[in-house]
Order: sequence, then C-alpha cells, then structure tokens
Amino acid sequence: MSRLDRMIRTATPADVPVIHTMIRELADYEKALHEARATEEQLHDALFGEHPALFGLIAEDESGVPAGFALWFRNFSTWRGTHGIYLEDLYVSPAKRGGGHGKALLTELARICVERGYHRLEWSVLDWNEPSIGFYKSLGAVPMDEWTVFRLTDGALAELGSTPR
Repeated sequence: MSRLDRMIRTATPADVPVIHTMIRELADYEKALHEARATEEQLHDALFGEHPALFGLIAEDESGVPAGFALWFRNFSTWRGTHGIYLEDLYVSPAKRGGGHGKALLTELARICVERGYHRLEWSVLDWNEPSIGFYKSLGAVPMDEWTVFRLTDGALAELGSTPR
C-alpha cells in the first residue's frame, strides 16, 4: 500500500460534518462565508442520497484525522465526446498544508479520469489566490484565461426561470 493509498479515501456519511466545517473554512478563506448556505443534510443527500450527484474524497493525516477534502461531479465535453471531472471544491486545512494532501487529492482525481477514460479534470480558482495558482501550474494545469465563467443565482435565476415559454 502506497502513501497515497493511505492518505486518500472515499468520503463516507460519517465525514459529512467535517466536510461541512471545511467548506465553511474554505468560504471564509475566499471571503464569501455569507454565501456558504449548504447544510449538512443537503451535503448528505447530494453525496449519499437516492441519486448521488456529488462525489467526495477525504485526505487524512498520519493519524487518520481528516486534513482536507475534494468534492467533484461528472461533466461532459461535447468537443471531446467524453465525460470529465469538475472539481467543485478542494481544501486542505491550513495546519496540514505542505504535507502533500492537495497533490494527493488531485492525483487521485487524475487517476479516476484515466481509469474511466475521462479526458478532462477542470476547476475554478479565484484570480487573487496566487498560492493555489502556483501550485496548480506546478502540476501542469493551465489557466483557461480566454473563458469567463457566468452564473445565474437568487433573484436573476428566479426571474429567468419563471419567464413564460
């Protein structure tokens, strides 16, 4: 068993509270704690409900204590004709950073892509998050600078979604 095999495991229902806590820590780091509205119940349902649409990995320290997590879902590339992984969140607790947990999580996601024939592993990073950007580039990831993410939420989403056909 390699160090990676011991460090990364699939999330279980018992991990939901710690994942929820770390999501809030991530939101705080990203200066958006007020936007982190997900409940433990919602996370549990998305990860372990009747029709799971979200998947999770846990990074553990040497003592088996959760040090970080990755939450992801399948997407599809019409250009490549295959599924891929969209990494929604990657987080390692500040005290555990530099221990290889982030790289191990990304390595496991890349392994899943290769094993399943997926052609892409994608995620977003805030443009001010230079430490993460440098880390991702060191792994060979490239920024998609020519693309701009658009989002509809709250009132704008409700207004457009209730427009008659």
